[in-house]
Order: sequence, then structure tokens, then C-alpha cells
Amino acid sequence: MPTDLLGREYETFPVPEPLRQHGPARVIAMCNQKGGVGKTTSSINIAGALAQYSRRVLIVDFDPQGAATVGLGINANALENTIYTALFNPRIDVHEIIQHTKFDGLDIIPANIDLSAAEVQLVTEVGREQILASVLRPIVNEYDAIFIDCQPSLGLLTVNALAAADGVIIPVAAEFFALRGVALLMQSIEKVQTRINPSLEVYGVLVTMYTHTLHCDEVMQRIYEAFGDKVFHSVISRSIKLPDANVAAAPITYYAHNHKTAREYREVARELIAKGIVA
Repeated sequence: MPTDLLGREYETFPVPEPLRQHGPARVIAMCNQKGGVGKTTSSINIAGALAQYSRRVLIVDFDPQGAATVGLGINANALENTIYTALFNPRIDVHEIIQHTKFDGLDIIPANIDLSAAEVQLVTEVGREQILASVLRPIVNEYDAIFIDCQPSLGLLTVNALAAADGVIIPVAAEFFALRGVALLMQSIEKVQTRINPSLEVYGVLVTMYTHTLHCDEVMQRIYEAFGDKVFHSVISRSIKLPDANVAAAPITYYAHNHKTAREYREVARELIAKGIVA
């Protein structure tokens, strides 16, 4: 039986069987209010790995920087409609906003800088915490997984993501400062669970940007002490291939199929399926 970097034994995650039918999707918020911990990179690459395992996957770019949109080769500034349009125009069909990428089974609802105005506008909206959930409701049955790539904050956009989600994956860089904000995030998740979305779960903590150093190992141990078995067995190494894949506007599982980091993201995808988080 294999062991992970924390010495935990686990069953090998097998290559999953292709699906013959799709949906309903598990809605997963990729959330951490600290920037630069790998939220967007992990959203793109886990989604890409799942798509290669014949799952239908949608990424909702919920960050005004629009990094996930650009990272999949979509020019959101050339589009008439984005996630911002869907939030404030209930008459629009969300299918008109979904962009099909060049990767089979992988779609995205794009975002651009317009989304930065949403935080202020949502304050006066009726049911302001539930608007994203209402946008996604018509398409949940068409996908196997929907990843919401959150912005690095704990504002109304992130609350909307948590209200719409079935569960949360928290990417945490293997660095000391990356740990500091996770306690605040957990408080926000608990408030959403209590007041808005009682069924919201924490699916797990994904360690990213790992290198074989004493510092990283100490941080890994601290993360495990805080989250226990919620820490994924799969760990993502720091790699120059990831920014290369971003420039190429492709998940690393397509860009460098046999690279170590591509194998790690496929391992995450298999772990999600093996644990029943994704069908």
C-alpha cells in the first residue's frame, strides 16, 4: 500500500471508468483569500484531468482578473456576455455565456474586469448571496463537476460561491504565510454553513507549490495538524512547467502529459472520483 508525504497509507486511486451519462454536477468552490496559492492553476488542471477521464466539466471564472478565462485561451474582453452579465440579467440564458474550449468536455463561464463592479452592485440585490446559485441551477444536470474559481477575498462574490457550492477545496501553498489566512476562511465557511448553505462541506485541503525542503515538510505537518484527513493525499509540486502551460493556454495534463506535475493533477482527479466527490 502506498504512503503519502505525511506517511499516511492509502489505497491506490485507480483510473476511473468512462461515464456513459452526465450529471448532476458536484459544485466545488476553489477558495482561499490569500492570492498566489494555486487556485486558478488547480481549477484549470484538475478540470482538465477530469475532462481527460471523460467527465464533463465547467469552470466558472469568478475572479475579476479573469485568469482562468485567459488560461483556457478565451479572450473575455472580446465577448459581449460574461459571468457579470449572468449575475445581473436574470433573463439571459446562461447557455449563451458558456464558452466551449478546444479541450473536449471542458467549458468555461468567462470573466473580465467588469466583475470587479459586482461586489458593490450585489449589496442592493434581493437574495444577494444566492444569485450565483440561481445562475448555475439550469445547467447543473449537464455537467459532472463545476469548479468556481474564486477571487482572493472574503467578500460577497466569495460568499455567493460558497452559497452555490456543494463543497470547498482549499488550495494551500506549502509556505508558512499561506497558513495564516486559512483560519479566517474557515470562519467564513462556518458562517455560510450556519446561515445560508447548511449542506456545504469542506472536501479537502490541497497542498500546492511543494518542494523537498525542511520548511515545506514543517508546513505540511502544520496543515495536517489543523485539518487531519481532510488533507488530500495528492500534493502538487512547484514546477516551471505550470507557467509554461498557462502561457500555452492549456491544462498541463494536455500541454505536458507525462510531466510529474501533470501526473500529480491526474492523481488529484482520481482521488476526487475515488472519494465520490466527483462521479
